[in-house]
This record gives sequence, C-alpha cells and structure tokens, in this order.
Amino acid sequence: MGKDIFVPMNILPSTLYSAIAHETRLRCLMLLLEHDELCVCELTHAIGAAQPTISRHLAHLREAELVSDRREGLWIYYRINPELPVWVTNVLQETANGVRGVAPFTEDLAMLKQMPNRPGAPRCA
Repeated sequence: MGKDIFVPMNILPSTLYSAIAHETRLRCLMLLLEHDELCVCELTHAIGAAQPTISRHLAHLREAELVSDRREGLWIYYRINPELPVWVTNVLQETANGVRGVAPFTEDLAMLKQMPNRPGAPRCA
C-alpha cells in the first residue's frame, strides 16, 4: 500500500505564541474566531489599521499556518485554519473566552458590525 498522505499539523508552541504575541495578529484571530471568515477589508475596518499593515500580519499568521485564505474576485478571505491541532484551537478559544468583553476586542466587534458594504454587497469598503 502507498504512504498515508495525511500528515498532521505540527505547530510548535513557540510558533503559536510568537504569532499571537502581537496585538494586531491577536485581534485578527479573535475576530476570525467570532466570524468564520472575513475579508481583509473587514479586518481593516474593524481594527482601524491600514490595509498593508493588516495584510502583513495576516501573511505572518498564514506562514505560521494559523489561518488559511481563499481568493474570490478582488478579495481575499481569511479563516482559522480548520486543520489546527486541538491544543492550538483550545488555546485560541480560551483566549477568546478570556478577552470577551475587554477592549480593544469589544470595539473591534462593534466596528465590524457597523461596517457598511460588507462582502456580499457589490463593493467592500
């Protein structure tokens, strides 16, 4: 028989904690946990950072394999990598539980909720 093509992800704790140590990356991850998938423009609007800044941090999260992305037309959508090891998912979920109701995470959610022209509309802000 052939080799098993499924290789479980092996994220080192140092990779995870380094990736989430930056506030912008952590804020992106917390928003993605709350909303299964978000466009770069939604993250930019919610966090209030410039698009190149958000894109750079998302690239870091993608390289760490914490998020995956897909392109749809002009937009790139990000989501928490569904293949994350359980321990990583647990750390992220416990972090989300711990910051629920705490600034700036509450403000990020409120800003996203108020965003006009969210994806699905003809144009993203």
